[in-house]
Formats: sequence, structure tokens, C-alpha cells
Amino acid sequence: QVRLVESGGGLVQAGGSLRLSCAASGSFFRLDAAGWYRQAPGKQRELAAFITSSDSTDYASSVKGRFTISRDNTRSTVYLQMNDLKPDDTAVYYCMSDNGAFRPPYWGQGTQVTVSS
Repeated sequence: QVRLVESGGGLVQAGGSLRLSCAASGSFFRLDAAGWYRQAPGKQRELAAFITSSDSTDYASSVKGRFTISRDNTRSTVYLQMNDLKPDDTAVYYCMSDNGAFRPPYWGQGTQVTVSS
């Protein structure tokens, strides 16, 4: 079945940047609608960014203006460009493929982002 693999996380100083990638396996699978979620220790998982099949995007108010979600041309990889990172951005970041109302989503295993002050 389809597998999502995140990469690009790491340790960065406040004000720095990171780009996360989410690669999907499967010859015929496309990330037509996808999101990036994040979960800090002791907190609920929250939506950070989402992109629809028509390329419209939504962002959490806490990241708007700093984060950008995008896809490659084949829709096999989704990216999250994170600029001006803050310590409150520290979390495990997960990518998710939204497969529609009648199919379950796919989730990646997550990648750790740590922002130091």
C-alpha cells in the first residue's frame, strides 16, 4: 500500500529555516490533497498547513506568513517551507494525504523539528 515518508527535520536556531519533504510511494498514487500536522509534547496534534487538489492553501494563524506548503509537478512529494522559526514551532511534524470523505487518510511517521532560542 501507499507509504508516506517525511524528511528534513532537525535542530535550528530561532529565526532560521527548514524545508520538510513528504514523499509518497506507489506508481499511481497522487497527493491531490495533503496537509502538514504537528504535535508538541503533551499537546494535541494540530493542523499547520493544508493544500487542496486545486492548489488553494490554508494555514494555522500561528504559522501564516512564515510557512508555505507546496507540491512537485507529479504530486508525489509535498513540501513545507518553514521560515522565521520560533521555539513554539518545536514539534513532531506529520504529513497526511486526504483521500476524500469515503476513504481513510494516509499518515507519515513524522519528523522532529526543534527550534532553540
